Amino acid sequence: MKFDLTQLDPITREFVQSNPGGSAIQVSSRGQRLYYLAVVLLLLFLLKFRWDYFVFFVTGYLMIWYAAAVFFRGGAAVLSWFGQGEEIVSDAEVAALDEKELPVYTILLPLYHEANIAEKIVRNMGRLDYPKEKLDVKLLLEADDDETRLALERTGLPPYCEVVTVPDAPPRTKPRACNFGLRRARGEFSVIYDAEDAPEPDQLKKAYIVLRRDQEKKVLCVQGKLNYFNARHNLLTRLFTVEYSTYFDLTLSGYQLFNLPLPLGGTSNHFRTAELREVGGWDPFNVTEDCDLGIRIYERGYKTRLVNSTTYEEANAHVWNWIRQRSRWVKGFIQTHLVHYRNPFLTVKRLGLYGAFGGFLAVGGSAMMMLTNLIFWTVLLIYAGLLIHGFTHGLGLYDQIVGPHLPGGAYEGIRLGGMSFRAWPLVYYGQGEDPFWAVFSQIFFAGSLIMLFANFIFIGIGVAACVKRKFYYLIPVSLLMPFYWLLISIAAWKGFIQIFTKPFYWEKTIHGLTTDPITEEELHETT
Repeated sequence: MKFDLTQLDPITREFVQSNPGGSAIQVSSRGQRLYYLAVVLLLLFLLKFRWDYFVFFVTGYLMIWYAAAVFFRGGAAVLSWFGQGEEIVSDAEVAALDEKELPVYTILLPLYHEANIAEKIVRNMGRLDYPKEKLDVKLLLEADDDETRLALERTGLPPYCEVVTVPDAPPRTKPRACNFGLRRARGEFSVIYDAEDAPEPDQLKKAYIVLRRDQEKKVLCVQGKLNYFNARHNLLTRLFTVEYSTYFDLTLSGYQLFNLPLPLGGTSNHFRTAELREVGGWDPFNVTEDCDLGIRIYERGYKTRLVNSTTYEEANAHVWNWIRQRSRWVKGFIQTHLVHYRNPFLTVKRLGLYGAFGGFLAVGGSAMMMLTNLIFWTVLLIYAGLLIHGFTHGLGLYDQIVGPHLPGGAYEGIRLGGMSFRAWPLVYYGQGEDPFWAVFSQIFFAGSLIMLFANFIFIGIGVAACVKRKFYYLIPVSLLMPFYWLLISIAAWKGFIQIFTKPFYWEKTIHGLTTDPITEEELHETT
């Protein structure tokens, strides 16, 4: 999909023109397309004439990607357990603040079809422990969302809330709405919240303290940690909560510990307003504008810091709604990777070699890990069948039941597969053996080994995250994370396909499908 710049509103057009090649309006560059075309043609050539080279090249490439992403992300989580990767603000520091000296704080709240939770939105903003006369809440509504507008009017908006209408123009995305709100922000500091968010009451004060500590104004963004208030709703919400606990309490903490680019969460990002305007705000065409902004903040020499404050959101409790949301996230990660790594040499110049490598694995590596996970699940299942044959071969069961119905080469290859744990990593072509199946028996072993080890890592850090959060009742659920990651892979492939079919389409997440937020004490109770 291509956009004529004249179709765009002035704010969106300004972002695109001020970031040549740095916006997802151009999903891939000409150079990238030529590169990927050359790779595809090479693979087709190998598949036709040297299938064995094809197997080694493709599987080796995927294994390296998968293993690197797992070790990078899992390693960051593990190391953060032993280090302090977030900013700690004590209750005493919060209590010591003089509210008369607090600056105006803008809250950006992009809304679309949220009439059913309009009252909750206003209530959650009212719960914030911040002088109301210094709050500047911008409720960002699309021009055609009359239903949400009427629902907000019926609630009786407090004086610190203002409805801002976003003009009807492409693309219809959350970051585009946020840019409109940013232009009208009165606060020295700004934060973005989603419609269903229930931030801890003192979060604005904690973020302000972290930003105030930075005398050189190098910290542009403070990221509040995210978690879910409806974790107990069903198995999906429990698994989702384990994932978020892992990501925000361990993984991002590890990234900060090692001064790596932080792919921001989509909400609870607290900014210095002037500096946020300086870096251009959000990319209206990127469906994970938070991830993209995190990279651009690092690129401009600024820093992002985590703070010990949590915003509780509503976890998707319905599988299809969850897949829609997750596919958009993966699509956005791919967009961000393509945008920031169009020219690897320029990326290294902007981010530094260390930052470019970290961003490469944190964004592109994460997307590739989610995509290849499904492939390695398939490999694992095939290899499991090979091993079953290996253990039953001596009893003659497989030979009697299955063997007579298989081609000779396949039968011999399965026999090799059953014994490949003895031969790996040696790839050999035995006399009288079909080389195709001999090769694959070894590939299946290597892929299965990586898959099992990766899932062991993610089960372990899932348990660690539950312990750190004191979500002890979720520890048994952590054992099911491999199956949850399989579901993520299915969503990832949906997002990958949409890169080609609907790159800027924002799949709306439906909110208000579960109960009201429960207390943190209830969240910590064991079952």
